[in-house]
Formats: sequence, C-alpha cells, structure tokens
Amino acid sequence: MKHTNRLRRGVSMRRGGFKSCTGWRKGRIGSRDGSQSRSPLVSFHHLAPSCAVWRRFRRVQLDPRMSKVQVLAPRDFSLLQRPDSPLDDLPDACNDPIFPGLPPLYHGHPDLHLRNGVLAAHSSAHPDAEQAFFVADLSQVYAQHLRWRACLPEVHPFYAVKCNPDPYVLRLLAALGTGFDCASNGEISQVLSIGNVHPDRIIFANPCKAVSFVRNAANMRVDTMTFDNSDELYKIARAHPRARLVLRILTDDSKALCQLGIKFGAPLAAVPALLAKARELALDVVGISFHVGSGNYDPTVYTDAVRRARAVFDMGADAGYTFSLLDVGGGFEDALFEQAAVYLKDAIDMYFPDRSQIKIIAEPGRFYVSKAFSLATNIIARRAPLDPPLGDPPPTAEQPAVMYYINDGVYGAFNCILFDHQVVQPFVLSMGGSFHVAPDEPLHTSSVWGPTCDSIDCVCPTAQLPRALRVGDWLGFHNMGAYTVCAASQFNGFQVSNVVYTTGNFKPSELRSVLANFAADIENVDV
Repeated sequence: MKHTNRLRRGVSMRRGGFKSCTGWRKGRIGSRDGSQSRSPLVSFHHLAPSCAVWRRFRRVQLDPRMSKVQVLAPRDFSLLQRPDSPLDDLPDACNDPIFPGLPPLYHGHPDLHLRNGVLAAHSSAHPDAEQAFFVADLSQVYAQHLRWRACLPEVHPFYAVKCNPDPYVLRLLAALGTGFDCASNGEISQVLSIGNVHPDRIIFANPCKAVSFVRNAANMRVDTMTFDNSDELYKIARAHPRARLVLRILTDDSKALCQLGIKFGAPLAAVPALLAKARELALDVVGISFHVGSGNYDPTVYTDAVRRARAVFDMGADAGYTFSLLDVGGGFEDALFEQAAVYLKDAIDMYFPDRSQIKIIAEPGRFYVSKAFSLATNIIARRAPLDPPLGDPPPTAEQPAVMYYINDGVYGAFNCILFDHQVVQPFVLSMGGSFHVAPDEPLHTSSVWGPTCDSIDCVCPTAQLPRALRVGDWLGFHNMGAYTVCAASQFNGFQVSNVVYTTGNFKPSELRSVLANFAADIENVDV
C-alpha cells in the first residue's frame, strides 16, 4: 500500500479541480506547459495489470460534464489516484494473478473499463484497434448468486454452462459451490478441467445424447443424467448402467420466449411405460426434471409444473422407485425473479410438504450472467438512405433516417437476437471524442447493422440516436452476457470480441477473496 499512501500525500482533491501538494512534481497538473491553473475533473483509467510493479495510469483530462477528452502524452503518465478511489487495493491485487493462464482481473466499475477500451482504441495504431469488446463485471454474477440464495435457499443452482461458458464465470460459480448443468462432452470436460469440481456436481441435462457422450460421461464418473424416451434408456443401459436417471417431463411453456417443450419432455401419459421400461432394464431413476421454457414471463407456470412433478413422484412410487431429486429447470427472468421464487416456493410447500429426503435443484443460466456483460462497439460506417424514387411518399418520422454499421453483429455477439429472441438497445458510449451526451442532444430514428455482407445482420431495426453520431464513435450495449459470445462465429472473417474482466463495485474485495481461496484449493488438490 506504500504507493497508495504516497499518492494520498501527493495529491488532494478539492471541488472544481486539483491543488498541488508535497511530493507532486510542479507543472504536471492543469496543463502541459507547466502552468498551475485550476484543472477540471481528471479521470484515471487503468489500462494494464501490473506484474512486478504497479503499472502506470493513463491520465485523461475531462471537463466537469465529461465532455472534452484529452489523452495526455506518455511522459504525462503518473501514479496519480484520487484518495477515495475504488482502485486503492490495485497494486497488491494485480501483482499476484489469481488464475495463471487467464486474462487479467481488474478492479473498478465496468463503465470505467468500457471507457478504457475506447481510449486505448483511439491511441493505438494497431489495424484492429477499434475492435468490439466485452466488459465482464464478475460482481454482478456474485450479487445474483447471493440474491438466489436469499430468495430460494432450498433450491441448489446448477448453472447452465451453455448460456455462457466463460472461464471466470465458471470458476467463480465453482468457488461459490454451485453445480453445473452440462449438455455435451465439451461442457463436461470444461467444468472438470477447472479443478476441485467433483463429477457429482454435474447433471448431464440433455435428454437425447449420442451413445459416445453417454459412454464418455461414464468414464468421467458423471452419473446424473436426464432422459425422456425409451430409446435413451436402451442407450444408457448399454453404455452407463450405473447412471442415476432423471425423467424430464413436459410442462406448459407457452409463455416462454424459447419454448423447449416442442423438443423435450415426456407427457404424463407416457410416464408409467417409461418407468416400467427403466425397471425392466435395471436402471436407477432417482428423480424428475422439468423446464418451463427459457425467458418465461409468467411466474405462475411453476405452480402447474410442480403439481405435475408431484404426480410423477407418485407414479414412481407405484413403479417401485423412491425419487430423491426434483429439478425445476431454468428460464428465470431477472425482472420477475422474486415473483417466480414466491410461486415456486409456495408450490413446493403445497405439493412437497415433507421433503426431508428430497434434493431440489435448478438450472439457471441467463439469471446469473445476463447483466454481468456489456459490449462496446465501434461505428465503422454511416449511410443515409437514398432519396425515395419519384412518386413514392416521403419517409415517415418512424422510418430510420440513418443507417449505422458497427463492428459486431448477429453472426457474432448479437446472435442472441436470432437464437434467443432478444431485443437490444444501444446507448452512446462516446461521441465526437466525448463520453458525455447532452440531454438536449437532437435525436433521429436510426437503424444499427452488423459488419457482415448478409442483410439479415440487423442489430436494431429502429433506435433513437443522436444526429451528431459519426464514424469512429462508439455504441454500447448492456445485458449481453446470455447466449452471446458462446455462440459467436467468425463468419466473413470477423473476429469474436474479446473480454475484459473486472471485480466491479459490489463487494469486490470479498469477491476476489472467494476466487483466491478457490485457486489455492485447486493448487493444493493438484499437489
């Protein structure tokens, strides 16, 4: 902490600017010519982790409303920091990487790192300097986990890896004790490769698997897996006879954005025959699972789903099974989570009043990661529509006046628009070299497009954006953590956007301790 103490001795803050104190070299505050005029607000942006020494901070001079941006020359780099800065612990944290081989884990609010990336792009001569990038705020994942435990303390989360298999997200959730919902060999291998994750923390929640996948699960000692048809039972009997089977049943998912019932789930009428077949094959069925659909906006559906599960528990008893697992699936929407939790708990209390011998799990995905990732994109082209042909009516105010082209699209991070039925809304990250957009900035109806040659690559058909936006400005998108980077492709030769990681603003020291302790446990196990 000696660096921080020196900074505190060297610089103090006062309203309206800085004043120089002992230890600060004359001529480095206010202007490059050495004058000591009162300076406007100065923002400090951390651009690189330290290794053996604390790396320098880029000093960026802004006016009080964060308009005019001036990136100072390399000679103006300094170890300057505000006394109340959340980066106080940065030297110690960055000197010792938590997980070798993973990207750096920074401190600070995600907006800080979005702006860092913009500043770095403006100052870089690299051909791909303006490449789109994510900022992942791991504190949002941590906060969502605490929220889950507060609202559903009896329901153990098994994170849906398919939603976002980010290495930091997986390690944080492993450290927090969650299980993992995997759907393929690749996902199982990725989770087990973390270290210190026992195979019994994985449910192979894919009801229709290749025989080789079942055999591989057996080799990896992943025993808990789902099924919903008799052919799957024959495969499992041959390839993994000691498996602990979970029967996935069909529920009402008509209120969901992604209705999974058209592909998976056994109707109640088929359950007795399936249980009889499992009994005939000497397979162990241990429980029931259901899924109300991904992105379900009707929390009342859990009442009917749990009622159906109770009926199947009773059918299991008639078939000679004693079920011990209830998997309530995923589809939890962030905005309705508390309501859904109330309906789910009430339904469990009603239909499973005695659950002392039953483990209840769920498969949340988007709930954990959607808010944790933001995306910064650069406007690479701007196109005003051509005038309408003679005789055609003029465009209305609702029709886009300008088309903006950004450097990520539906073949990349925005594949969630096609596959996950998401609607995204841009915000101005920087415009004209400024991070500030005046409230009275004139707007016009615009459309936002991706970089590929395909006309399907439309990110926003309509959006209200400032008239002053030009090529080189940046648009940001929040809530980009679910079903985005995991399905991004390199179609047309465009690269998948990189990720910058931060511990964010919510209990960052506690979060870092959780990760550090888990990393130490992994090292001890390996030894």
